[in-house]
Amino acid sequence: MIGEQTSIETTAIKTGRGRAYGTFGELLQGVLPGDFNFLVTLPVERYSVCTFSTGSKYNNNLMVTPCHKKKSLQLAKNILTLYNLPLAGLVEIQSDLREGKGLASSTADMIATARAIEACYQIEIPVYQLESMIRSIEPSDGIMHQGVVSYYHREVRLKDKIGPCPRLSILAIDEGGVVDTVSFNHKPNPFSEKNKREYEALLDTLTLALETNDINLLGDVTTRSAELNQLLRPKVNLEKMKIIKETIGGAGIVTAHSGTYIGIIISKEDPEYQTKINNGLEELKGQGFDVDIFHSYEEHSENQEGYGEEINYRSNWRNTNHLVASR
Repeated sequence: MIGEQTSIETTAIKTGRGRAYGTFGELLQGVLPGDFNFLVTLPVERYSVCTFSTGSKYNNNLMVTPCHKKKSLQLAKNILTLYNLPLAGLVEIQSDLREGKGLASSTADMIATARAIEACYQIEIPVYQLESMIRSIEPSDGIMHQGVVSYYHREVRLKDKIGPCPRLSILAIDEGGVVDTVSFNHKPNPFSEKNKREYEALLDTLTLALETNDINLLGDVTTRSAELNQLLRPKVNLEKMKIIKETIGGAGIVTAHSGTYIGIIISKEDPEYQTKINNGLEELKGQGFDVDIFHSYEEHSENQEGYGEEINYRSNWRNTNHLVASR
């Protein structure tokens, strides 16, 4: 999670702003022996930004805009109640992250909301406390932790911190539709004990790949994870994407395991990076796909690392969507 610690105060209104990145699906997601559902995060440079404002003009009403961001509203209510703060204010969210696509949009909204309230009231919410509050709302993608982590998303609990995210670009297509996170995580587990042992080995291999910055090895793991996920949420274009990946020399396939996106990984450190990007765009568009390019989150772009860092944010974003009051 990333956020800023600047608040703005006038005689009538106190305001804080927070920001959180999303993910492009997951580097790896599955089930470990012992039936532990887990994922490994792939943070990307697309964000949810929240402005939280409070003051007498809100007349003891807690509201959110856009009005459907009820998970963020519930988290705001939980935080304010826990810290004995007034249940009054406006949670305003602006996001780059499309909903229901596997980009961690709702988790990013909630993390940005928590950051904005922290900044407004100059408080610090321990990560374990934030996880506890999110746990009561929905499974989480683990993006309250910096960098790449392995995470028990159904339990909303950290497994291991692995390290910074490598410098990657993802040539992505959206197969359409939306996926509800809560409903998806209630689906029966289709994986055998053999599959679970394979996921355990893949996690070890992925950890090694990240520690050694071996992007081809990383791509082998992400591709295999996408293949295994066909048992749970098949991607229609997986085989086409694998062929294009081989044609352009991409590192691997990565998928939104509980979403609708699938993409080809290109390392930004590859000497042929721009050629591969151009060739990939040509191949994908030539087959009729609309293509989006995502970039992995790079920690050096922030002023400081870790929970509570100060960042640049998109200031003073406002919109006029209808509000929904907390009840």
